[in-house]
Amino acid sequence: MKKVVLSNMMNLIKNNNNFDEEKLEEIEYGLESIYLTFTKLIIIFSLSYILGILKEVILLSIFYNIIRITAYGLHASKSIHCLIMSSTMFIGGVYICNYIHIALFIKIIISLLCIYFVYKYAPADTHKRPLINAKKRRKLKIISLISATIFTILIIIYSDNIISNYLLVGMIESVIMIHPLVYKLLKLPYNNYKNYNYGV
Repeated sequence: MKKVVLSNMMNLIKNNNNFDEEKLEEIEYGLESIYLTFTKLIIIFSLSYILGILKEVILLSIFYNIIRITAYGLHASKSIHCLIMSSTMFIGGVYICNYIHIALFIKIIISLLCIYFVYKYAPADTHKRPLINAKKRRKLKIISLISATIFTILIIIYSDNIISNYLLVGMIESVIMIHPLVYKLLKLPYNNYKNYNYGV
């Protein structure tokens, strides 16, 4: 199904534009990412609806993606692996937020560790999308650090509210996706931009 949809869309683009091969590869990669994200969300949101936690899953996914969008991070090599990981993170994360009490000082410690990891490892690229431009990497790191810092402040402000848990778990999950240890466990290449000697 995926191949048919992407093939039809790429044929439509090729017939109506004069893009070179490199540009077409970028477009195809983007379309594939959108397709996989869309189908994955349908499954996760459907399951969440059945479990009665749809709003909570949406909230957690928003907090997660606020940092993820600039910190980047790994992508599973297979779509089924991505689905399993995402379902575990979002659905499992909601149950953690709702039923586990975390003391404020522990939240602060974890938040500060997350800020440190964002500073040290963000943005984390992939072999399909290496961040070879040093200026862009610095910009993404700064934005990610600002987001993580704002999250930490909000976690402290809303410490007695469950929203604090969602902010914390969303940040933890986004940091997990940029940590080199997780790349290593999944046997994925890390710091892919170092394979290039331009774009600085």
